Amino acid sequence: MAGYKPVAIQTYPILGEKITQDTLYWNNYKTPVQIKEFGAVSKVDFSPQPPYNYAVTASSRIHIYGRYSQEPIKTFSRFKDTAYCATFRQDGRLLVAGSEDGGVQLFDISGRAPLRQFEGHTKAVHTVDFTADKYHVVSGADDYTVKLWDIPNSKEILTFKEHSDYVRCGCASKLNPDLFVTGSYDHTVKMFDARTNKSVLSVEHGQPVESVLLFPSGGLLVSSGGRYVKVWDMLKGQLLVSLKNHHKTVTCLCLSSSGQRLLSGSLDRKVKVYSTTSYKVVHSFDYAASILSLALAHEDETIVVGMTNGILSVKHRKSEAKKDPLPRRRRPAYRTFIKGKNYMKQRDDILINRPTKKHLELYDRDLKNFRISKALDRVLEPSCVIKTPEVTVSIIKELNRRGVLANALAGRDEKEISRVLNFLIRNLSQPRFAPVLINAAEIIIDIYLPVIGQSPVVDKKFILLQGLVEKEIDYQRELLETLGMMDMLFATMTRQESSSLLEHTSVEFPDKKKTASCCLNRTKKNF
Repeated sequence: MAGYKPVAIQTYPILGEKITQDTLYWNNYKTPVQIKEFGAVSKVDFSPQPPYNYAVTASSRIHIYGRYSQEPIKTFSRFKDTAYCATFRQDGRLLVAGSEDGGVQLFDISGRAPLRQFEGHTKAVHTVDFTADKYHVVSGADDYTVKLWDIPNSKEILTFKEHSDYVRCGCASKLNPDLFVTGSYDHTVKMFDARTNKSVLSVEHGQPVESVLLFPSGGLLVSSGGRYVKVWDMLKGQLLVSLKNHHKTVTCLCLSSSGQRLLSGSLDRKVKVYSTTSYKVVHSFDYAASILSLALAHEDETIVVGMTNGILSVKHRKSEAKKDPLPRRRRPAYRTFIKGKNYMKQRDDILINRPTKKHLELYDRDLKNFRISKALDRVLEPSCVIKTPEVTVSIIKELNRRGVLANALAGRDEKEISRVLNFLIRNLSQPRFAPVLINAAEIIIDIYLPVIGQSPVVDKKFILLQGLVEKEIDYQRELLETLGMMDMLFATMTRQESSSLLEHTSVEFPDKKKTASCCLNRTKKNF
């Protein structure tokens, strides 16, 4: 057996997610820390200034958390009812929030009692924000109004009544202190200018608007509502792109620190990451419950997600720890190993090739020595089955080619046959393995059919295998039905094209006949 040829392992396309730079970047977070709040987390907002604490709005309280703390470092609880949309000012020193009773409260981060209370809305205030000059606050409420407040005088400056339904989201421009945007359940997004006392732009989103976001440049606007995320050109008021990558309502939006990635959270428990150049999904996060709020820290160091079940999920980026170089003993220089590598053979030189010794795999050694059952056992080990199932399939295929697959599968106890059945259940439905494994499944059924009923464990595996085969048969039947419908459609289209061609030909032929008859009549008259 000196000429034994190792088993050729068939290669298959690698399945799974394509590894990109975005995948590596957004997967570089630690295991999430989960914090239980008193109610659904409706808003998370990071302070723009160090140490980048974040405010969490849930139930009738606002908690301030440190970057790495799991307990709140400060709590604001001076609310009679549910609190909404706690938002930091640009300097991180003040915090503004709305409430269910229609009030807007302004807090100093270093204190506890509200500095200012703005009364004017008659229903719940769901959105508040500071303007770019830091001295005014914009608020939108369920009374269909948008109000502009003056912080030093605690007075209402302007009221806009252009919405016809609840105003649930809004944001102020970071460049112009007079511009701010609101989104409403009347399906519209409006931009207001405090200098003109009216809206200067209105776009139709098509769904109740849950969140709006302005790009740092101020030229692009993003709105979310229903299953759609839409990007608008602020200068022209035109829709640039409409994204429909979620299965349920999109509730929150967020931009990365660089502005190159847009994040959206939805009730379908997913966070999608989009490229702001191609607007394609470059990454996705899965969570345990529906998502209501989303925020990113400075330099994307922390991602915080608030959910409907009151859980706050906090992910911190992994730190790149520098490994201390270990003392290594001095080894020969690199040139020692490559000495003579580029030597050119001369005319009188004799070239002697040193034969390289090929090492056989363990399953190849077993096959070489006709230990077929042992070879099959080696490739049914969990490490091989999970990481390289193609090796297991190749060995089964080789045993079948030799005609000894039935001998290798026979005479097994309950544990051994369970391992074989588990592999079949796991991989039988994969098209790349199906031709080989279906044959193996038929052989197993033929061998162990007389002993079915003696082991409940094996019987359960056979029932699972039967259900899997029946499901695959149903899929094949549906595919055949679809192919039949497509063939019918193609045949109908071909028939219509041929009939139209015949009609076109028949239209041309009568004209030719008329022309010929006219020529014939003229000839007769001349004679």
